[in-house]
Amino acid sequence: MGVGEGGGELVKQLLENTYDVAAPEVVMVYLEGKPRKGVGPQDVAISLVAATFPGGDVKNKVLEFVGPGVANLSCDYRIGIDVMTTETSCLTSIWQTDEKVADYYKTIGRPEEYKALAPEDGAYYDSVVKIDLSKVENMIALPFHPSIAYTIHDLQARPHEIFAEVEALCNTQLGGKVTLDLQKNIKDGQILCEQGVIVGCSGGMYENIMEAAAILKDGSIGNGYFDMTVYPSSTPIGLALTKNGAAATLMEAGCVMKPAFCGPCFGAGDTPANNTLSIRHATRNFANREGSKPANGQIAAVALMDARSIAATAKNGGVLTAATDIEYDIPEDMTYQFDGAVYEKRCYEGFGKADPTAELRYGPNIKDWPEMPRLGDDMLVKLCAVIHDPVTTTDELIPSGETSSYRSNPIGLSEFALSRREPEYVGRSKAVRDGGINDEVLAVLKQVGGSAETVCVGSCIYAHRPGDGSAREQAASCQKVLGGFANICVEYATKRYRSNCINWGLVPFTLPEGTAFDYAVGDWVYIPDIKKSIAEGKEEFSAKVVTKDGVEDLTLVCRGLTDNDKLILQEGCLMNYYAAGYGK
Repeated sequence: MGVGEGGGELVKQLLENTYDVAAPEVVMVYLEGKPRKGVGPQDVAISLVAATFPGGDVKNKVLEFVGPGVANLSCDYRIGIDVMTTETSCLTSIWQTDEKVADYYKTIGRPEEYKALAPEDGAYYDSVVKIDLSKVENMIALPFHPSIAYTIHDLQARPHEIFAEVEALCNTQLGGKVTLDLQKNIKDGQILCEQGVIVGCSGGMYENIMEAAAILKDGSIGNGYFDMTVYPSSTPIGLALTKNGAAATLMEAGCVMKPAFCGPCFGAGDTPANNTLSIRHATRNFANREGSKPANGQIAAVALMDARSIAATAKNGGVLTAATDIEYDIPEDMTYQFDGAVYEKRCYEGFGKADPTAELRYGPNIKDWPEMPRLGDDMLVKLCAVIHDPVTTTDELIPSGETSSYRSNPIGLSEFALSRREPEYVGRSKAVRDGGINDEVLAVLKQVGGSAETVCVGSCIYAHRPGDGSAREQAASCQKVLGGFANICVEYATKRYRSNCINWGLVPFTLPEGTAFDYAVGDWVYIPDIKKSIAEGKEEFSAKVVTKDGVEDLTLVCRGLTDNDKLILQEGCLMNYYAAGYGK
């Protein structure tokens, strides 16, 4: 079973040879029936996300896919569903295995990796999600989340009503920085799309592209505004599609074939033009993803669809079309011919062949970490970003795309923190970090009865539900580099982000249930005896908030810290923890 985690958490577990996590609840996802022709894995996945994400039904739980319907799905189809389970906010997912999985491992040259997995008799589950695959329809997930889902037929039947509802939600989230207009894409009762993209770990799988090619065979995407790009998810898949002619079929229809690359998912390729409607078989369609920068007036309406319906739409010149509404022939032979030579001839396999004499080359953007401050006896943090959006994603906390070349340059990367959501955050945080015990800090400490000798001063982010999306630890590390000491929220979107906060020395506070957070950027939060309280295992903290109107009391909560978590927070981050001699 694979579990997504931030890098800091992985380092900790590798060094300690263990993975410590509270036993999660397990949810049975019971599959029955067989998908109809034209219904793909993204349709099933979007249906699942829509049913589970809004209510947090499977948050931090393990999804276990079982049932007779599993046998009716190819491995590609199962992978296409599985890669999207992250969007439900689950901890991870696992599938029962069968001869199809055994054959898949043989195909890719790893037969020894196959293991038979199935529920034991009497297996107990905490809850059940039941999916009749035969009843799943072609789906579309509208901005700005995979859970905002409708059947394509429903959207076709009432486009003005649905688009108006989605626009209202989106434009509220965008805070007036830019206005999303979906209505302009309705012409004579039809919905016109301007871009189609099949890409990445969810869309670029072999069978998805094979069926897209079958749909577009002898067809054309037209010579109008609509354009379409296809990215295989790996070079061997791209090679197989080239050898069997599927790539040529797509190119003959007007599609652009590109190398294996997940860039469009985070805006490093095929960035949609401002206020255009892009349909994508990809994983996410957040407001600050795919190259959108609302703070700079750049927004795109990215809707998630399955590759089959994207191809059907392309064949119809960009008019939104469900794949179940068109006739096409699925290729009789969909066998994937894996050729590992593309790896063997290009990639150095160094496992078990360590060479201590090999020179490591450091590029200009590989930099050391700055010194991370330890937790003080007391904490004083300034609110440098206050975000009341329902969800704040890791893409908003630290965007992808333009930051890719800074992943090994922590100081350079931190300059992009919240740049697409609250670009003033970096300057505010650095001002607090670099200001030290200045006159403003002394005035605040006087109001709360604090001491400059015992306090650590830094910045803090408040977000309603931060950390949805990827596991990237930079969403937390950049805050620490900028002088962050805490997060405050109603709840954390994922365990992964909360773990990242702890490992980078950000105390992961939540609010007591029902507590309103009516504070603003520039307000100060003081937590006395924070270090001692964490060491003693206290889970509720009496804090004071200093606003322009005076001082108010506030209770903060931090539950479930392990003994290691407590030490890491006291030391200031995981690196300091090991430098201090803790750990194995």
